[in-house]
Amino acid sequence: MSVEIKLSRSNRTYRPNDPLRGNIITRLPSSISHRGIHLTLNASVNLQVRGGSAGFIESIYGVLKPIRIVKKSIQVQPSGKISAGTTQIPFSIILNDGGKDDKFYETFHGENISIQYLLNVDVVRGYLHKSLSATVEFIVESEFAILPISPEMVFFYITQDTQRHSLLPELKSGGFKISGRICTQCLVSDPLVGELTVEASAVPVYSIDIHLLRVESIMVGENIATETSIVQTTQIADGDVCHNLPLPIYVMLPRLLTCPTVFAGPFSVEFKVTILVTFQTELYNVQTKSDPRALRKWVAMESLPLELVQSK
Repeated sequence: MSVEIKLSRSNRTYRPNDPLRGNIITRLPSSISHRGIHLTLNASVNLQVRGGSAGFIESIYGVLKPIRIVKKSIQVQPSGKISAGTTQIPFSIILNDGGKDDKFYETFHGENISIQYLLNVDVVRGYLHKSLSATVEFIVESEFAILPISPEMVFFYITQDTQRHSLLPELKSGGFKISGRICTQCLVSDPLVGELTVEASAVPVYSIDIHLLRVESIMVGENIATETSIVQTTQIADGDVCHNLPLPIYVMLPRLLTCPTVFAGPFSVEFKVTILVTFQTELYNVQTKSDPRALRKWVAMESLPLELVQSK
């Protein structure tokens, strides 16, 4: 025997004032009695601080108290019976609590911050029988931010003089210049776009990659624990590209791993984009490449803040 929740929207995406409609589906080999079917909506911001990555208090490690967004329960059916076979029980529940101070953050799955919206059903069967339960996660999109008509494009230059780490002698003496532009403010549902041109390079280019990074910050007492991690890497050039030829930048943003930029009291979620240029050298083939963010002598990079917003 089993129970599941099937939402009416196949993409499971909702806004704060939308009703959640769907069916509770039971599959039973024989009829059963129950003491009520209850539906619970639970949404919260889950925070975790790791001592090693926080850097200011090594003894801090663990899960902090979640920040509740909304929690409400309804009774779908009173005590009764469910027939054998497959049964569909319709339900409807409003997403918000009806309070004026309700603050809905968008669904987000990060390293230390997770914003989740869960719908749980319990078919209560009494003391001698285990309740039948099921949980489904759905996606919430906010409706408070508005994107300007034109996304903001920022021009960038990558040369041997813009690097803050040491470079190989052949890169430092021969020089290189990569220029371009990239969108630093865009909709979370739209691709990250721009273009890049290798104008000159004394050493051949091995690859050009775009790193999307998230910056998660959590307030712990009077301190702030911040951790930066890579969301995804997209290669836009492989091998030594033609000079003075514009290369398009087109990066799809992963929905659950990104969200509109958030600055809340106890936490914040920000994003960055890094253009990473790797040059062909002998050292590249013998050195380990476990962390793509590491400042190595055969790479050049430029990092820019990225603001993600949601449309109405």
